[in-house]
Amino acid sequence: MDLMLAQPRGFCAGVVRAVAIVERALEAYGAPIYVLHEIVHNRRVVEDLERQGAVFVEDLSDAPVGSVLIFSAHGVARRVREAAEARGLRVIDATCPLVAKVHLQAQRFARDGRELIVVGHAGHVEVVGTIGQVDDDVHVLCSAADVERLEVRDPQRLAYVTQTTLSVDDTRDVVAALRRRFPSITGPGLDDICYATQNRQQAVRTLAGRADLLLVVGARNSSNSNRLREVGAQQGMPSFLIEDAEDIEPAWLVGHRCVGLTAGASTPEVVVDQVIERLRALGVQRIETVDGVEEVTTFRLPVELDR
Repeated sequence: MDLMLAQPRGFCAGVVRAVAIVERALEAYGAPIYVLHEIVHNRRVVEDLERQGAVFVEDLSDAPVGSVLIFSAHGVARRVREAAEARGLRVIDATCPLVAKVHLQAQRFARDGRELIVVGHAGHVEVVGTIGQVDDDVHVLCSAADVERLEVRDPQRLAYVTQTTLSVDDTRDVVAALRRRFPSITGPGLDDICYATQNRQQAVRTLAGRADLLLVVGARNSSNSNRLREVGAQQGMPSFLIEDAEDIEPAWLVGHRCVGLTAGASTPEVVVDQVIERLRALGVQRIETVDGVEEVTTFRLPVELDR
C-alpha cells in the first residue's frame, strides 16, 4: 500500500495558543493550575498537561477560591465568567480568537434587537458558550430540515452565527436554506468557520483523488475531526476516525491500494507518527505528503502571560 499524508493536518494556531497558555501559566504560577473543561478535545494533550500539574474540572466549585483558572479554547458563557470572578478566581482566557469573534458577533446582533440563530451542534461546548453571550432565547440548528421547522418571532429581525468547526459544505446548505426562507436574515456567510477547519477539509478533498481509504486521527468528541471523517465519506472513501494507532483494524486495509491520513486540529503530530509506524507494520511501503496550504497564522498569548 501507499500512504498519502494530508497537508495541512493536526494542530491549528488556536490549539497551539491554548496549550501554550496552560504551560506558560504553570511556569508563571506553579502547579496546580485549574482548567475548566478539556483545554482542547484530545485525550493525549489533556493527559500530558495533567502530568505537568494542570487539573481539569467541569465545575467552578472544583477550583479553590483564589486559584488560577483557565477557560478552554472553546469559550464560555458570560455567566460562567461572572461566576468565576465572584468566586475570586484568577481567570486566564484561552478562548480561540476565532471563537471570540463569533461571541462578539452574537452580542452585536442581540444589541441590534435581532433574534439569534446558531448554526451548530446542540450541546457542544463551543455552542453552549456562544448561546451564553446573549440574554434572549437562541435557536440552535444544524441542517436544512431544521430550518423548515423553525418558528421565529419576527422573520424580518433575524441573524445567525456559526460554530467554527463545522463542515463547510453542510453549513453552506443550512445558510442557503436560511436565506431562502428568511430573505432579510443577516449573518457572516461562511466566514465564521475557521481557516484551519476549511484548510483541513479541503486537504481531505484533495486526498480523495489519490487515496481509496481515509483515516482521521482525532478524539471522538472533537467536532472538527468528526467533520473530516464526514468529508472523506462524502468524497466516496471509506473513512474511519481513530484516536491512536491501536484503533486501526487491519481488516479496513484489505483490498485498498492507497491510504489517506489526516488529523484533527487538536491532534499532536506525535500521535500521527505512531499511526504511520503502525501502518508501516501493516504493509505501507511508500509515503508521500500531498501539496496543500502552508499555514502561517499565529495568535498572541494573553497579556498577563506574554511578558
